[in-house]
Parts: sequence; structure tokens; C-alpha cells
Amino acid sequence: MKKIILLATILLTVCLQIKAQTLATEYKGTASGNPISGSVFCADPTAIEYDGRLYVYGTNDHQQYIKNGKTGSNGYGNIKSLVVFSTDDMVNWTFHGTIDVSKVCTWAGQSWAPSAVWREKENSNGTKTNEFYIYFANGGGSVGVMRSTKSPLGPFSSPLSQPMIRHGMAGVDPCNWLFDPGVVIDSTGTAWIAFGGGDPQSSGSKLWPGNSRIAKLKSSMTALDGAAVNMPAPYLFEASELNIIGGRFVYTYNTSWGDRPNWNSYEKRNGLAAPSACSMCYMVTDTPLDPDSWEYRGEYVPNEGSFNSLGADYGNNHTHLHKFNGEYYLFYHGNVLEKTMKSKNAMNSSASGYRSLCVNKLTVNEETQKLSKVSMNKTGTTAIKNMNPYTLQQAETMSTSGGVNYEDFKNIKSVSKSSLGNDASENLYVKMAAGAWTMVRKVDFGTNGARQFTLRARGTGKLEIRVDSKSKAAAATVEFSSTTFQDFTIDLDPALFKKVHHLYFVFTESTNAQFDSWQFAEYDPTGVFEIETTEDTQSEKQFFDLSGRRLPKDSKHRGLVIEQYTDENGTKKVRKHF
Repeated sequence: MKKIILLATILLTVCLQIKAQTLATEYKGTASGNPISGSVFCADPTAIEYDGRLYVYGTNDHQQYIKNGKTGSNGYGNIKSLVVFSTDDMVNWTFHGTIDVSKVCTWAGQSWAPSAVWREKENSNGTKTNEFYIYFANGGGSVGVMRSTKSPLGPFSSPLSQPMIRHGMAGVDPCNWLFDPGVVIDSTGTAWIAFGGGDPQSSGSKLWPGNSRIAKLKSSMTALDGAAVNMPAPYLFEASELNIIGGRFVYTYNTSWGDRPNWNSYEKRNGLAAPSACSMCYMVTDTPLDPDSWEYRGEYVPNEGSFNSLGADYGNNHTHLHKFNGEYYLFYHGNVLEKTMKSKNAMNSSASGYRSLCVNKLTVNEETQKLSKVSMNKTGTTAIKNMNPYTLQQAETMSTSGGVNYEDFKNIKSVSKSSLGNDASENLYVKMAAGAWTMVRKVDFGTNGARQFTLRARGTGKLEIRVDSKSKAAAATVEFSSTTFQDFTIDLDPALFKKVHHLYFVFTESTNAQFDSWQFAEYDPTGVFEIETTEDTQSEKQFFDLSGRRLPKDSKHRGLVIEQYTDENGTKKVRKHF
């Protein structure tokens, strides 16, 4: 097995002074958890949990940002793709690229406000198939669906040649905007969908706009099972979502911007005050197709612009409630990244309406379905686990960054197809200019420390690993030069890499440098290191999941894996596949 071994630049003390260098500006903040990405505009969150990871999808505002030449307002008209992130610790987020909906559903003009679910389907021959569904708004005129039988990342296909929900279907009309689907699967395996919004229709009013709908889905998950039913959601405007909490249906939605006339005439207001403008409210029922059964519970989060701790402007509101690792989280969006970029003169002053995904904890009483009010802030969430540096980690996994340029965004500007199909990228990597950097949180080296570090990259450059601060002296340095992706391994002083730290990967020099992955090797206190030998020109393959955990040979892991192997020429390679 061949490796490129480089001498490490090891600093014996962190007190040494380093020459000042200009690093790329950060717009998220190294102490902030929100937004989840410091470089990608995205909105209207939805999520699914699969194989220990939480996959979050959103409207690709970044596509409109690029289409507009990074100027002007976000009109959403050119958004035809979705963005995908995932996490297993709630602080470090892996960017998986984009899903090009326009290539999957060729009839669709836009793709907004997705809703994702998955199920394990039992087949007639006794086998089981995992199915992943993403429902999306085709502008304000219809709702479409995509399906994958591989993983949360696809590849996705279109089970229909037209929208799943459109005007003229039973129970749908009159409804001004057919958009913002919210889907849930109940304990019996039955799927339900809520949708609709807009200004009051001709027969409606401000109190009762008449645009909210709910319907049962057929077992195919791609058609309505019977007529849609109108839900009595006061002051509804958009952002429908369904959850099942404690066995009951919980419907959340966003209210309108206008005044609140006739509130006291609402007999089921339960003594609650009228909701504030563009706020999130919720309703509860046991029988979703019975309009009279819905119980209004009030507002659980006001508009994001009302929180000084978040620093966003007032804007449209769209949330997703999700239980992960025993805790409830509220995903939402706001223009926090846009505002910070403008304040640092990194964004044209005419640009507006570009949103970013955020997340905070939410307290939920599962017995009563009570949603406690949420405080939106830049602090975000705390880590639910530490990161393992001794397993393969992708460069596109980070808490924040400066100067990061994802190669995948070329797919937004020109038609291209990855080997996964019309889907998220297979070998997404990060382009790093001189001064660019990424940061990961809560990296746990243990008590023995790390003895080696391996960088996978191509191009020419110098990477410095800095511990706990991007302005500190480098704890180690890797110099690399290659026209193809290769592994560059250095030895480390274990004393500098012990216990839990934040890590900064700083590219101080770069000529077309592209950052693909990294991994540490643990220090063996006995001083005896294992030597890998092989008689074959091709070494044994090793597999890792997206969290970097090594998978055993008999693993029944489902979905996308990272394969590490050495080819017949002795070149070490990494690829991702299902």
C-alpha cells in the first residue's frame, strides 16, 4: 500500500507567534450555530431521520442568487432545485449538494418548500424496500412528488408525468395557491398531506381565507385517496405542515400579514389572543378529515423579525418540527446570513430576500401536544455527540467557514449530470483559495492523542491545522501538490491533539486546491504501530458511512457509503456509492 508521507511542521508550543495573514471573512460566526450554513442560501426546511443521521432539505435560494447575478430581490421564479444537508451531532453539517428537480420532473417550472418522508415498504415476495419521497410546490399552482428507492440522497425519479395535486381535483378548489405541502405517515402506515395558501378567496375572509386543505394519500404515496377537505385554520396564509405527536395530528401553518378582524367571533379561540402578523400557529385533532374536530391551539412562534437575538428582518415564515435523538427541534429560515454579508460589504446592497436555514430546540409535551414558544437566536443548538476524528470525514462537513466555494454550484448554472443521476453530487469537494478555511466543532481525540493526519486533496497548497482558534499558531502543516486526488499523510505530536477541541483547516497557500476529506490516526501509547502489508497489488477495500464510521465486512448498512481502496497502480482512492 502506497502513501505519500510528508514531514510535519509541528509546533512544540502554542505560544509561538505567527506572521499575520489575511484569512477569508466569516459570515456565520465561529461561536454561532445559526444559520446552519455560512455559505449557502436556502429556506423552507423539511427533514427525515435515516440511519442515525438527520437529512434536511430546503428551497435553493442560492440558485436564484446566482441567476440574479448576486444582485436584486429573490423572486423565487428561477428556483428549480433543492439543497440537502445532513448531521448526526446538530452542530457540524454535511452539504450534499443539490437535487435538480427540473431534470427529475421535467414538467415542473419551480421547486419550493419541500416535504420529505420515508417508509419501509413490504413487497409481495416478502422482501422490503426503503422508499424516500419528496413533495414540492411547483410555484403556486400545483404540487409534485419525487421518489427514490436508494437513499435520502437519491437518485430520485418522477413516478408521475404531471403534478400530483392540481386544480380541478375533488375538494381542491377553490384554493388560491396550491403549494407548501406537508406530509406525514401515521402509525398504520397511512400517509396524509396538507397544502394550500394565499390571500382569501372570493368566498372567504381574512379570518377564514378558505385555502387550507388536507387529504389522505393512497398506498402508492403518489395520489389522493378521496377528496381533499378544507381545514378551518384562522388567518392562514402558507407553510402547511403535519406532525403526529402522542398519536394525534398536529397541523402547523403561517398566518397572514394583515390585521385581525372578527377574532372575537371565533367560538373556538379558547380565550387565546389573536395571532401576530406572519406568525406560526398550530391545531390538533384525532380525525383529520373532520373539519369540526380541529382544535386551535394558538401561536407557538412569532415572526423571525421579532427576535433581536436572531437579527433577521421580518419576512415570510416557514418551519419544520422534528424529533431527533429524543429532542424536538424547530427548523426555520431568516435572512441572517444576507444581513451579515451586507454589513461586511460582501453582498450588493440591492440584494434582498435570500434566506438561510436555522434551528433551535423546542419543548413539546407529547401527552397534551403543547408546543412551547420558541426563542429564535444565533446561538442555535448544542452538540448531542462529539465528532470522531479517527474515521474518514468529508471536507464538506463543517460548522462554519470562510471563503468556501462548493464546486457543485456549477451544476446550478449549467446542465450537468452526476453519476448518481439527477441528484445530489457523488464526489462533492470544496474549492479552497489561499486564506480559505473550514471549522468543525467538538472533535474528540481522547486521552492518547493523534499520531498522524491524512489530507485528501488535489492541486498545490499548504494546509494548516489550528486548534480552538483560527488565529492561533498551526499545530501541524501539510504541503501538497498533485494533479489528481491523493492522500497526504503527516506525523503529529500527540500532545497537541488530545481531548475535545474545535478544529480549523486553514489553506494558507493555494493553486487550484480542492479539499475532499481528512482523517486522524490515534496515538498508540505502547510506541508500537501496526504496519499494513499486502501481497496483492490491490489492497482490501474499506467502507465508511457518512459520519466516517468504519463499517464491518458483514455490515447491513443502507444508503450512501464511502469506499476506500488502492488500485492496481498502488494509488489510494476514495469514492462514494450506494
